[in-house]
Amino acid sequence: MHNQKYKRKNTAIHKKMKQLQQKKRIPNQPLQKIVPFSNRKSTYYNHQRPSPWKQMIIGVFAVLIIFILAVPAIIVQITKTDNQISAGVETVETDEENPDKENEAEDTSEEAAAGDEAVEVGASPFDVSVMRVSNEEVENVPVEQYVAGVVSSEMPTEFEMEALKAQAVAARTFTVNFLLNGEKNGSYDLTDSTQHQVYKGEQELQEQWGAEYQEKMNKINQAVKETEGQIITYKKAPITASFFSTSNGYTENSEDYWESEVAYLRSVESPWDKDAPEFTSQTTLSIAEVSEALQIPLQDDKKIPMEVSHTDSGRVKEITIAGNAFTGAEFRDKLGLRSSDFTIEQSDNHLIFTTQGYGHGVGMSQYGANGMAAEGKNYEDIIHYYYTDVDISQVSEIAPTLVSN
Repeated sequence: MHNQKYKRKNTAIHKKMKQLQQKKRIPNQPLQKIVPFSNRKSTYYNHQRPSPWKQMIIGVFAVLIIFILAVPAIIVQITKTDNQISAGVETVETDEENPDKENEAEDTSEEAAAGDEAVEVGASPFDVSVMRVSNEEVENVPVEQYVAGVVSSEMPTEFEMEALKAQAVAARTFTVNFLLNGEKNGSYDLTDSTQHQVYKGEQELQEQWGAEYQEKMNKINQAVKETEGQIITYKKAPITASFFSTSNGYTENSEDYWESEVAYLRSVESPWDKDAPEFTSQTTLSIAEVSEALQIPLQDDKKIPMEVSHTDSGRVKEITIAGNAFTGAEFRDKLGLRSSDFTIEQSDNHLIFTTQGYGHGVGMSQYGANGMAAEGKNYEDIIHYYYTDVDISQVSEIAPTLVSN
């Protein structure tokens, strides 16, 4: 029964298909299947390729989007890499300089001093009364400003910053020690001459330096500012901070130039001085001039007898000339020689003095300090080298009464 229905139904379908074929007049062509939209991804769907110009437009847009998104990211990454490389170079340079960090500090000091703005010294806890020898007037000068005026007058401004700092501390120490222990004068504390320390005021330095005044004064003030209030002490007392220009290769023991032995004024080697412009000099005097200066009779027609002894540093300890004895220091002072390290040559009626070094030779050598600074030593190294077993202290701790006054 079921088969008969199916045959009838099947016969009807074939009949209908035949009618459709005749209607479209497409002989022997099978009827194309109609695929619903939901099945167009199946194997029955014949997908059409898009046109070439559409593919090109899509490709161009894709490249532009990639370019816009990728290029900034690449630039950022390159910048980060460069920064890392730069940081690595700076670190290496810093590591190489670590053994001498003072160099970095010195560069910073010199950059600050070289600026256009005026550098001011630090605060002054007390004033110094200075007798101006030229006009016999007394000026009250703040101590830090006074120290700057002394450094400007006693040491070349072209010297290294650390040498200038050492000079500032020595000048401040000399001042404090003299105010505490020196001879008192009713109207003033110190003179502005070599009797104490050479000091020049602002007007004098402006006349001396001209257009370079601000630059040079800034450098001096920076050295004073960075050592504000510091003095050199021995057993908690300010020292006699003697200094001089140039040694003969060694500094002098205090007792070999002066009368008393001072524990912190010991002879040390100072080889840097040999490069100083005034290391060696000659002075020629007539025998008559020498006779007058020494206040002894000398004959210019005969060879003058002399006997000389020397200190451990090579300077003249004592000289006997024509039977008259003098210490090396006395002989130097009377004849105005640059150093007590001298030799004498007689030529007819003249004496030729050849000296090495410049100054008394006791304490800190200024050219030696500059040589040490050029080699990377800081001002503390310099002070501890030329003054034996000393400390660097604050004046407010060592001399509170002076500060309070």
